[in-house]
Amino acid sequence: MILSDKKIRDLLTKNQLLIKPLASNAIQPASIDCRLGSHFLAIDENLNNDGMLSFEKEITYKEINETSIILPAKSFILATTLEYIKIPNGFSAFVEGRSSIGRMGLFIQNAGWVDSGFEGNITLELYNANSLPIKLDAGRRICQIVICEMDQPSEFPYNGKYQGQTLSVGSKVYLDS
Repeated sequence: MILSDKKIRDLLTKNQLLIKPLASNAIQPASIDCRLGSHFLAIDENLNNDGMLSFEKEITYKEINETSIILPAKSFILATTLEYIKIPNGFSAFVEGRSSIGRMGLFIQNAGWVDSGFEGNITLELYNANSLPIKLDAGRRICQIVICEMDQPSEFPYNGKYQGQTLSVGSKVYLDS
């Protein structure tokens, strides 16, 4: 079941759901808008020497701390939300790009799902599908979190390799067994 604005406000008031800082216009009828942070990661093509990325090797990224950046056409970058979130056990969420942003050709992915028990800033995967560069400004609403209630609490809430992240975090797939 997807939560309504009323249920979201109730969970926030009871401190069961945490979203900090929460903008005054963030709560939508069935989602919460999140803003773009000022920390970005771009794959460092010079330091990933073998000319390709692999699931087995750690990827080297260039760190960018800016309040405004230009994402070139047909380019990819990792970004973070300004908001730190904590999803209580018994709930999960998914992250979607805002329609207005998608209509500019900016694809916002998060590999979709936020597990029950996750807390941290959300790392976003941004791809500019347009033929023109797109200016990205920290503090702008960029995505929305849709929260769902599960049929019961998780037996093992999320406590994985991205737990507690506060900046953009690159792939840690190389840690998978």
